Amino acid sequence: MKLLTMVCASLLSLAPLAASAQQALTPKERDAAIQNVEKLIQERYVFPALRPTIVAALEKQRRAGRYDTDDARVFVDRITEDLRAAGKDRHLWMSVDPAGYAAALRSSPDDDSGDDPYWRERAVRNHHGLVEMRILPGNIRYLRIAEFAWVQDSTGQAYDEAMRFLKDGDAIIIDLRNNPGGSHGAVQYLVSHFLDPDVLEYTFFEGSKAPKQSRTATYLPTGRIKDKPLYVLTSRGTGSAAEAFAYDVKQFKLGELVGESTAGAANNNAMLPVAPYFVLSVSFGRPEHAISKANWEHDGVAPDVASTPSLALETAEKQALDKLASKPKATEEQKRDYQWALLGVQAALHPVKPDAATLAPFIGSYRKSGPNANAITVVQRDGSLWITLPRWPESRMQPLTQDTFGVDGVERLRVRLTGKTLEALWSDEDTPRVYQREG
Repeated sequence: MKLLTMVCASLLSLAPLAASAQQALTPKERDAAIQNVEKLIQERYVFPALRPTIVAALEKQRRAGRYDTDDARVFVDRITEDLRAAGKDRHLWMSVDPAGYAAALRSSPDDDSGDDPYWRERAVRNHHGLVEMRILPGNIRYLRIAEFAWVQDSTGQAYDEAMRFLKDGDAIIIDLRNNPGGSHGAVQYLVSHFLDPDVLEYTFFEGSKAPKQSRTATYLPTGRIKDKPLYVLTSRGTGSAAEAFAYDVKQFKLGELVGESTAGAANNNAMLPVAPYFVLSVSFGRPEHAISKANWEHDGVAPDVASTPSLALETAEKQALDKLASKPKATEEQKRDYQWALLGVQAALHPVKPDAATLAPFIGSYRKSGPNANAITVVQRDGSLWITLPRWPESRMQPLTQDTFGVDGVERLRVRLTGKTLEALWSDEDTPRVYQREG
């Protein structure tokens, strides 16, 4: 499938895999680099009216001696600060990146295949940005995308595997917190799974060139995912292509965004080489969404459910579990599963911290009546209760309420302590097993 122009490689520089220490930057190299940056801004920046303003700002600082340093990293940091101050564009930046510089020399700025060895290795080592998949309690399927990499004829297979995993969930959470962006090809492929075939997604505008359209894929090996609750986690570090997917979710009403407003970096950018070993990111186009006829530049994408980033996952889990439990077609077994999961999520959102005096009455040995019954022991250590189950190593207990606890490593077990009894409730049993305290 031919993919379209990149939305934006990153709102920060995509840090090189490794960068060896550079020799001191010479005045000649520094001056040549500044001239090249100004030339590229004049030739390619997306808004022609702003080009003279940005170049003038760089020239003013050059004459003032702001860039008179032999430290390459200090040099690019100052260039980046001044580019962004003048252009108010988070896709204007410069980095020290010898490997990226070499890749940019080898590739056309308009090449969106990601097939250069540098980008291919980066994508493969990071599993194309699909860095974590988990089954959360209640059969909520979780996928964390760290960046939107795209390598033609390779990344799609990784997404196919991830979509098969998500498809079997009761609800889906896609985590884009601190995802700085990447290729629009990955966004286009991902969102295609949640929309009908051949739906117009974005139109990209670049100067006087004919607009380019991004439309959803007509064929997907794993099929489409419809009618499942979808939650997307965002933060201020969610930028660029990651924002494009969040914006899709919002505009097409595919699900709910949970977290913070995103960075506000919408323009399309290209990675351009600047000698001797720099990469310059320059915005050269802008996207327009099919629904809003606008984009998220400067404003970011606002969440539907506001949350601090650290609690966005648990907040989304609660939203999902509440929605699943209220579905008319949910079975009693499913509802019990959702309620079981909800207790753990609520404890994460509102932690319970019983003090030592509250925990003390729970210490002891508990046994069921009858011959040869095995004992369960509960001890207090390091401010926590620890439980030893028959044929199970000692495990820390995590308070869910003042008297109900989870057990580390035993997700299927909850323990309620009354001071006289220990009630062990297993997730696949309707009633608890009751143990009497000895002594």
